[in-house]
Amino acid sequence: MPLEVAQLKRKLRELKQLELTIRFGRQGAPDHPALVWDLFFSTKDHDPPPVKYPLPRLLQMDHAGVKAVIDEYFFRVYFQNYQEQGLAQVDVYDPQLLALLGLPPYAGIAEIKQRFRALAQQYHPDHGGDTEQFIELVNVYERLKDETR
Repeated sequence: MPLEVAQLKRKLRELKQLELTIRFGRQGAPDHPALVWDLFFSTKDHDPPPVKYPLPRLLQMDHAGVKAVIDEYFFRVYFQNYQEQGLAQVDVYDPQLLALLGLPPYAGIAEIKQRFRALAQQYHPDHGGDTEQFIELVNVYERLKDETR
């Protein structure tokens, strides 16, 4: 059963507050901080800003779809927090780069290597693949490998 508009808006505002607490703690956020929430969501019904999951799209999703979006959002929030705090990124990879490979945000190095090999065979110019796609694939893989250093 899809969520109602008011219920979904309330849930999205709660997510925004959670991000502020996770990233800035009890001391409070600086004025107008750049939030991951602003890239993912909007509570506007009409003419939403360019976000990944506008309100009308979320309203059409079932419970499992909304849960997957929230999981993706929190992976991105925690990744951002790790970067800002300068914490070690052992087995934490940029979710945007993982998405380019078609992997979930929680993918580990084994899944990354396996997916890279499969896509490399598909896009390699010697096997009839597209050179541009192959170069982009190698660049994404190299950036992911650099994150482990």
